[in-house]
Amino acid sequence: MAVPPAIAISNLTKTFSSEEGEKTALQSVNLRVEQGDIYGIMGLSGAGKSTLVRCINGLEHYDSGTVTVNSQEVGSLNRSDLRLLRRDIGMIFQSFNLMPSRTVAGNVELAFRDRKDKTTRESRVAELLDLVGLADKTHSYPSELSGGQKQRVAIARALVNNPSILLSDEATSALDPNTTQSILDLLRKLHDSLGLTIVVITHQMAVIKQICNKVAVIADGSIVEEGKVFDLFVNPQASLTKSFIETTSNLEKISSLIEHDSPLVALHPGEMLLRMQYVSKQVSFALISTISRQFNIDANIIFGDIDVVDNAPLGGLVVILKGEQADIREAITFLKNRDIRIEVLKHAELA
Repeated sequence: MAVPPAIAISNLTKTFSSEEGEKTALQSVNLRVEQGDIYGIMGLSGAGKSTLVRCINGLEHYDSGTVTVNSQEVGSLNRSDLRLLRRDIGMIFQSFNLMPSRTVAGNVELAFRDRKDKTTRESRVAELLDLVGLADKTHSYPSELSGGQKQRVAIARALVNNPSILLSDEATSALDPNTTQSILDLLRKLHDSLGLTIVVITHQMAVIKQICNKVAVIADGSIVEEGKVFDLFVNPQASLTKSFIETTSNLEKISSLIEHDSPLVALHPGEMLLRMQYVSKQVSFALISTISRQFNIDANIIFGDIDVVDNAPLGGLVVILKGEQADIREAITFLKNRDIRIEVLKHAELA
């Protein structure tokens, strides 16, 4: 029997009215988040990301379409049933929203939706603070915490009621890169240990690359592209997706180096400048050493940008190949046949 999705959105439309007229925030949005996904929703400011997440947890009414969360259509629920559903949805924001007069434990305890005895509450809070790495901060106040620690408190608070879904709305946007990485590592750990479904709202493609398995790109309230993260990075279709991906890759630097005649890419007769990119999860052999040995050519790596996404190499290399032209052509054919995308950027003909 098929497992129902954690979140299913069909033809969702939402408009806002103001003195200036109506503004469409979401237009015919369709989305499916399977149980256990870490699903990224990527877009620029004002694209409709936050409105979408507010429709998912019932904080925003929508004009038409359906939003189904754990087999319940959000828009058709009465207040009582909506409150029950929200217990199964945790949420974290860019703003930590901590009470300055309460301790770390006190802030987490605020999230209890039902009346539990003091011992039960304290035990649950202690368990969560240990889970997010703040066991030693139980009696500290928000003013004594770093930004990353405050976000960890917010995450613990979001998990109080044992939700199956966690919505993260720009939760790392205000954090420095190292702290961002630590929070993403924590979210991954919670996903794996608790079996959470996580929806990550962000404008940072690097966040999508590091933690998500699927992504939807949204612009002007509409989904312009969606799919598995690896597939979108390898073969983006929408211009917006391409521009986002360029911000995460060093491979695009080569265009500027060529344009400005950098000595780094100056070629001698018979040399060829190539960009090699992984386009398949099946690539596992050593590119440079293999073609050097097999085709008797020299390969000078100018720079590379290789990461691991969904347990597969993603990225590529910019190299200068030197050797007999026939050997270089054979090496290129060899690589193409093994799911390496090859782009000849520059070629110095033999005199």
